[in-house]
Amino acid sequence: MRDNLSASSRVDAAEGGTELECFPYSVQHYDEGVCLLVKMGPHRILLDCGLEDISSLAKGLTKSVRGTGLPPADFVLISHAHPDHARGLLALHKAFPKLPIYGSEVTSKLLPLNWLDQDPEKISEFCHALPLRSPVEFQDGLVAELFPSGHLPGAVAILLTYTTKQRTYKLLYTGDFFLSNSRLVEGLRLEELRGLDLDVLIIEGSYGTSRHPHRRNQENQLAERINRAIADHCSVILPTPALGLGQELLMLLRSHHHFTGRDIDIWVDGAVATGCDAYLELLPHLPPSVQNFARHQPLFWDERVRPRVRRLQAEHRPTVGKSPCIVLTDSTDDLGKHCQLDTGPWLILLPEKIDIKVNKEYLAPTTVESYLLAQHSDGPGTTQLIHNLRPQHVIFVHGSPAYLADLTSLEELQNRYHVHSPAADILVELPIGDTFLQPAAPETNYEGELTELGTVITITLADVITTDPRWRQFADTGLIEARWQGEELVLRGLSQRELLNQNSDRYTWTDVDCCGTCRHQRGQRCWNPASPLYNFKVTLEGYCPAFEGLNDSQ
Repeated sequence: MRDNLSASSRVDAAEGGTELECFPYSVQHYDEGVCLLVKMGPHRILLDCGLEDISSLAKGLTKSVRGTGLPPADFVLISHAHPDHARGLLALHKAFPKLPIYGSEVTSKLLPLNWLDQDPEKISEFCHALPLRSPVEFQDGLVAELFPSGHLPGAVAILLTYTTKQRTYKLLYTGDFFLSNSRLVEGLRLEELRGLDLDVLIIEGSYGTSRHPHRRNQENQLAERINRAIADHCSVILPTPALGLGQELLMLLRSHHHFTGRDIDIWVDGAVATGCDAYLELLPHLPPSVQNFARHQPLFWDERVRPRVRRLQAEHRPTVGKSPCIVLTDSTDDLGKHCQLDTGPWLILLPEKIDIKVNKEYLAPTTVESYLLAQHSDGPGTTQLIHNLRPQHVIFVHGSPAYLADLTSLEELQNRYHVHSPAADILVELPIGDTFLQPAAPETNYEGELTELGTVITITLADVITTDPRWRQFADTGLIEARWQGEELVLRGLSQRELLNQNSDRYTWTDVDCCGTCRHQRGQRCWNPASPLYNFKVTLEGYCPAFEGLNDSQ
């Protein structure tokens, strides 16, 4: 970002030019997708195109080429097929038919799922497949190489190498990456990228500095919650995007010990089912463990082996939910068509970090909860990748401004790298080897005062904290809960959903010894170190030997 450059660096760039630049059309700070223009010497490379409206691409053209019909880049490289990285490609191809577009072979096959509302026969196969781990020279001195990045089948990190007579420049764009293995995708391999001698790393920061439990722990917690719901004669709805998470969930349900052999119907609806069909066409590209599973039984559609996995057709709808079942459906689906009278009760499980709209009330009794099944690396994973690659410049994209600010303010990054977190339409000049003054880290700590008044304690903070976009969610209900974390006191805002769950469940079971009436249960997690459920998400009707009632003395 221009403001990140020292005065001397800006002068050097103006006089001698900058070999490397990044112009972000969009960095997905809000609902928009990712689209970045990278300049390496005379070469212009567009990385991803998740724009709903591609008209902004013309803004990046110089006055001399605007209106001439020239494309906004020399060629396009796509990291993966998710809409927030690829939805604008079809419009871009129609506007500039001769603009070359490249991605991995799997990505080229998954891209059409972004335009299911259009006639597939009218959509040409415009994405050219590139091999993995094999350098390809696009123009004189410019080479690109793709490395699997986890996250989604076909997802890649893109290494660009530009060679001049003076030196070689290297830039890596991670796209969306995940270091851990998931059910259908192997994680990014750090050993493949070590020793690249990078100059620039463009990296996603979806989860900011958050720390997550191990992927298997996340899966087990989710499977346990679904298992508990089924045992309580409750059906479960899992709304998900068409690609990635839906298929991961289905594979989890097919192979987890809680469900293998169980007499349960798993119904798959809408674009999620179409995504499953696309995965079946890509079986040779999936991990060996998945291919081995498919040799013994169908990967998805199976009415013979329990639990049965079936495509939800119109004739099935009258019976779905009358007995406990699991429904996977589109994140944009109207859940009311499932939660009908004489069905349920229903547990609606929403994935964290994905905005899915649900109604406050349906015809059938419903409970809404959230779960974590991460598809991106958390904060420690992000910094681990950065420290392994040791670039001169780090550019954070793909995340809320608050989360990206958390990352850019990390002292361990500020002290070692030139850190950028640009907004859209802000040019990032990337001088290599020039004197560089790192800007001050954004302020993320807030000072306040504590006052003890008899039986009441008041904590006062300056109102500058309300300028952070996370404040609105934190202060939504005006109620908070506090807990000790070592020597620190952590405050957390209580959401309306939690209060509704508490009002409907927790405080009506006063005569029952269960997690819902245990004084150690907060936010549906157990905070009793003496309990085997400590730090795990619990069901309100659960119980353990360490139970202590709400009115028990401390």
